[in-house]
Amino acid sequence: MRAGEMRAGGMNAGRVAPGVPGHGAAANPAGVIVNALTIDVEDYFQVSALAPYIPRHEWDSRPCRVERNVDVILSLLGQTGSRATFFTLGWIAERYPAIVHRIVAEGHELASHGYGHLRASEQTPEAFLEDISRAKALLEDIGGVAVRGYRAPSFSIGHGNPWALDVILQAGYQYSSSIYPVKHDHYGMPDAPRFPYESRPGLMEIPVTTSRMFGNNLPAGGGGYFRFLPYAASKWLISRVNRIDRRPAMFYFHPWEVDPEQPRVPGANAKARFRHYINLHRTVPRLRRLLSDFRWDRVDRVFPTRP
Repeated sequence: MRAGEMRAGGMNAGRVAPGVPGHGAAANPAGVIVNALTIDVEDYFQVSALAPYIPRHEWDSRPCRVERNVDVILSLLGQTGSRATFFTLGWIAERYPAIVHRIVAEGHELASHGYGHLRASEQTPEAFLEDISRAKALLEDIGGVAVRGYRAPSFSIGHGNPWALDVILQAGYQYSSSIYPVKHDHYGMPDAPRFPYESRPGLMEIPVTTSRMFGNNLPAGGGGYFRFLPYAASKWLISRVNRIDRRPAMFYFHPWEVDPEQPRVPGANAKARFRHYINLHRTVPRLRRLLSDFRWDRVDRVFPTRP
């Protein structure tokens, strides 16, 4: 176990005593691990894989799908009594404040995905601070709640920009979910701790879940892998983390992944099309199974950052 993995939450993070209200679906049998469900609230035209084909100045002219898609997600969560954390772009919140109001009204955690969906690794410290501070202030103003969590677009914090963690703390966040301990062509820091740890005094890093097998960290926390692989693979990997590591999982997906009817982006290469469009029609049925097969709650309750 790496240094820091047992800090800020420890082995009991995500476990609740029987009868404690507010943790996922209704009755919770003793000893069942409650996992953290997260949604990165952005629209299809803001995805990093499609960025080369959609200039930022065209965002406002693109058909919006995020309101409809968040409604679908909130309905799914309501059917099982599950709660989640919504890492929301400031750009989205500013234009569609009703999304933020509904997220908060239905008991979910409001968190930050930055303002303009800019990778932390492609910004200066000054620009990064402005972006994430602007998003935090905007979300808190619209939602009327404290915003404690931040997730960098495309998990864009790693060995090349550790200063970003200091900036996140400076902006007033209490936790981050921005370092993904996997090998990937767009992101990843495979030697980072797999479980929550204090990256800076006062700042907890909560990684998306991986399962350790054959000397490697296998992605087990959603994203594109949830669509690429059969549902049974995701279920087995999450169950393995709960059963063998005795830890709660952190799972994530995007609103555009529940929308097989979204507009197709012309000119995208085969790799980008594959990553973005594969099995979109399977996401909602798989999410229904995921919500039924596991217990889910907000990040701030599964991994509390303070007593």
